[in-house]
Amino acid sequence: MSISANKDSPWPERESAIVDGRRQRSDRSRQRIIEALFDLISEGEMSPSAASVAKRARVGLRTVFRHFEDLDRIYDEMTDALITAILPKIVAPYQGTTWQDRLMECIDRRADIYETVFPLRVSMMLRIHQSEFIRQQYKRDLTLERSSLKAILPASIASDTPLFAALEVTLGFPTWRKLRQDQSRSPEAAKEIVRLMVTRLIANENHD
Repeated sequence: MSISANKDSPWPERESAIVDGRRQRSDRSRQRIIEALFDLISEGEMSPSAASVAKRARVGLRTVFRHFEDLDRIYDEMTDALITAILPKIVAPYQGTTWQDRLMECIDRRADIYETVFPLRVSMMLRIHQSEFIRQQYKRDLTLERSSLKAILPASIASDTPLFAALEVTLGFPTWRKLRQDQSRSPEAAKEIVRLMVTRLIANENHD
């Protein structure tokens, strides 16, 4: 089943009309390959082969490599598509009037994003030592998460290296994965635990 047919799909809707028929077929094949990789990962096949992707996408193996140099390129485009889909959540302004309120909003926002990209992030972590592309993507993700967290914190906390490191770990995907996967917590229960940890960490911080 194509991810785009799922009502909970992270993929943005695609325009139905493209003038050139061959280009349209090519675009559909390319998209099916990207979605096939995501489908397989979502179903628990954390390191799909190119042959598995081709079979799920209902295309030949040669078609996969005609569109993509290797599996990393499919991961690349899949990641770009997901970022496009979740970007509004990432860049939306915070509503809280205090940094503490914005930090609590950050927990909810990250939980929503992590749930959307969960299978992809787990798969990428499994492949991180096999792929330079995935290592670089992981570093970019960390940099983005770090900078967005610093942007909502007072300078005194952002510059407090041990405290900031503790907050970063608490709000990071590995913590979310452990709560959701290893401890089998529901999304709401996992958020409550993260809120508890963050609240304890900032209990003595009363900066404006």
